[in-house]
Amino acid sequence: MSDVVDPCGGCYYSVLGISKQATDCEIRGAYRKMALKWHPDRWTREPKLATEAKRRFQQIQEAYSVLSNKGKRTIYDAGLFGFIGDDDDEEGFVDFMQELILMTQTESPQGIVRNTHWRILRD
Repeated sequence: MSDVVDPCGGCYYSVLGISKQATDCEIRGAYRKMALKWHPDRWTREPKLATEAKRRFQQIQEAYSVLSNKGKRTIYDAGLFGFIGDDDDEEGFVDFMQELILMTQTESPQGIVRNTHWRILRD
């Protein structure tokens, strides 16, 4: 699991109930399952839970929007997602950060990718 926390207080991977190694298909499936479970329209008859359902549904949507986008997911996994804003130039920044992260990764002789530069900066 990622130790990066979303603004709502939980890890995006745990919000969807998936591992950090989840495939695109697994992410999409988990999103659909959780979105159906917590969709606010399903909780209208229980006002006490309607607010909680709305909050969870928003978390699920945010987690999916990040994890289903390759660029955003790379930045999220690197622990830099907090730097992304909601402005019009978001995609350009995501592309830039993704390229920067890929440039800093090194591959060991065993084929394990290590992100040594960001680990040093985060510690």
